[in-house]
Amino acid sequence: MSREAETNATASGRPHIPQSAFAGDLSEAEVWWRDHQVWLEQRGYMLRPRYRPDWVPSWHKDGGSDRDYYLREDGRNIVRSCVLDATRVSDGVVVGLKKISQSVHPHEVSISCYFSDEPRASDPANHCVPIYEVLEDPDDPDIRVMVMPLLRDFSDPSFLTIGEAVEFFRQAFEGLRFIHSHNVAHRDCGKMNIMMDPRPLYPNLYHFINTSQNRDLSGTAKHYTRTRFPVKYYFIDFGLSRKYDPANGPPRSYPIRGGDKSVPEFKKSLDPCDPFPTDIYYLGNVIRTVFLEVDVLALSGIQHELTQLRFQEYNGLEFMQPLVDDMVQEEPTKRPNMDQVVARFDNILGSLSNWTLRSRLPPKDEIWLFRYYRVVRHVFHTIFYVLMRRPALPRP
Repeated sequence: MSREAETNATASGRPHIPQSAFAGDLSEAEVWWRDHQVWLEQRGYMLRPRYRPDWVPSWHKDGGSDRDYYLREDGRNIVRSCVLDATRVSDGVVVGLKKISQSVHPHEVSISCYFSDEPRASDPANHCVPIYEVLEDPDDPDIRVMVMPLLRDFSDPSFLTIGEAVEFFRQAFEGLRFIHSHNVAHRDCGKMNIMMDPRPLYPNLYHFINTSQNRDLSGTAKHYTRTRFPVKYYFIDFGLSRKYDPANGPPRSYPIRGGDKSVPEFKKSLDPCDPFPTDIYYLGNVIRTVFLEVDVLALSGIQHELTQLRFQEYNGLEFMQPLVDDMVQEEPTKRPNMDQVVARFDNILGSLSNWTLRSRLPPKDEIWLFRYYRVVRHVFHTIFYVLMRRPALPRP
């Protein structure tokens, strides 16, 4: 791109992207995976064709244009440089690979493996991502590659019933209480670090980058509902996590900002603080911002200042508001611990009837035409699930 073209693109509000990115070339981060493809294959994990040393872009093979790269399975760049999918050669199972620098995150491998070891691995309350294997980079002693299940954003596809949302709350509370019971603080359990096992919903899976499409990008990835095929949710990314010894006194750590930048105590002081109430805030804020309220930045006033507005995301989950409000209290000492959160949630769950749990979870401000179609579909689905004896609370 010429300097003049670059200037015009910037002036028009379009970010300047190097031509190689437009052409679907490997990014700098992807080159690492390509250079380690042979080693990973020797260890039993096959990467997609894009990351093999002899890769020739499919749009070059068939005489297509560089403009077509985005439509091709092998034309998509990875979003997170340290995470990639692979196929386990021994059984064809698709897994996730995560590259970790031990000098940057010295505790991630040990804490992840701690929760994957017995007897913790078999505990039904354990919602930490299981680690199948840890590979040591033959070229760099600092690098490890953790092999784990292929996971998906916990909120995609959308929750369709109150029972589906409540089951997510139940598993998330159960999982964080389990982590805390082992004196581990996650320290970054925001919405980006809670995922689900997608295999019950997507038996044929989907493309790793374009998750709405099937694996070869030839069509939409077909999926079921959580009520028909329940899923398990997992906490991931223990890079900031720490394990504390109660014998050393109350746990204290210096504040460290994870994905959620809104932690009240981090804004007040940089002194060491108890990380466990911060975990409570993180999880409460997930429920608040995903299910109860959505933060939106909007221009307002004559000066066009950015103002944070809050809108309700779903109707029907108001019963969670008092508990969530306590979990996100400004003062950490006023937040309940996870034992108290689970006890209060159990009381809430006990007050919900089966028909309430089976009720549709409608988005706020739903367009009437969509509402009519979704209500009719929900009625037929509910009849089917009742006849099939699918529980209103879809536990895996």
